[in-house]
Amino acid sequence: MLLDRLTDDVKTAMKAREADRLSVLRMTLSEIKNARIAKGDDLDEAEVIQVIKKAIKSRTESAEQYEAGDRKDLADKELAEAELLKAYLPEQITGDALVAVVDAAIAETGATSIKDMGGVMKAVMAAHGSSVDGKEVGALVKSRLG
Repeated sequence: MLLDRLTDDVKTAMKAREADRLSVLRMTLSEIKNARIAKGDDLDEAEVIQVIKKAIKSRTESAEQYEAGDRKDLADKELAEAELLKAYLPEQITGDALVAVVDAAIAETGATSIKDMGGVMKAVMAAHGSSVDGKEVGALVKSRLG
């Protein structure tokens, strides 16, 4: 399980004295623990992936803010942390494979206009949730239906 892998990597980072990696992994485990407490039960694999995606998004947005504030050093640190966390996500569907997934969902839902976007998005996310990027799917659905 992904949570076990994160815990093992924390131990490995401790032994190797990789302070930056250790900090990111500990913070991520803390976010997972907080999500578990909020839910009141253990998280399944998909929920752990969602917490990691949220952490990546947070770091990416922070990097954008740092770059806008002319703090490239901090932006680079945030982007490096995001890249480190991306290694824990399942392989992402992109390119032609993503187009095929979206086209199949459009055919499956019988969508004909942009008004049907919600149904298509729901179908894609239900079938491939953790292995697709919602923003990419949304843009692709808009281009296909619009």
